[in-house]
Amino acid sequence: MTIEIAKPEHLKSIMQVIDHARNIMRTNGNLTQWINGYPSAEVIMNDINQNTGYICLNDTKMVGYFSFLKGDNPEPTYNIIDNGKWLNSEPYGVIHRLASNGKAKGVAKACFDYCFTQINNIKVDTNNNNLPMQNFFKKYGFTYCGVIYVADGSPRDAFQMVLK
Repeated sequence: MTIEIAKPEHLKSIMQVIDHARNIMRTNGNLTQWINGYPSAEVIMNDINQNTGYICLNDTKMVGYFSFLKGDNPEPTYNIIDNGKWLNSEPYGVIHRLASNGKAKGVAKACFDYCFTQINNIKVDTNNNNLPMQNFFKKYGFTYCGVIYVADGSPRDAFQMVLK
């Protein structure tokens, strides 16, 4: 699997991947994440325009999408964490909108493997009812750190992993 920066011409295929991932969430009982049209084509185009959107390719077929930001404070909602604490306060990467079309195994692993080649400190969050993603975080080696609140005030379980 390869990772490439997303381009505007990928938008339609990315939205199909997003729709499939949303349906998988619903099938697995996650009824509260990615609702009310989120993430919209506008959100994805913003990722693309900011060069933070990435596609996962299996041979030449798009099988996944994610947004990846890194820096001193790429995710302001991580400034406050309840019921725990982050492992450190160093610059970090954050992955959002990770989605798979379900047609290839290993999309999440390929995403995280790629992101860890860019920075050794990654923080992530997900709904507490997104059990497949939480299980992946734990299996991959992330540590549960506490609860953060996204812009609309809803809670998310937060995880972090630091490569030495």
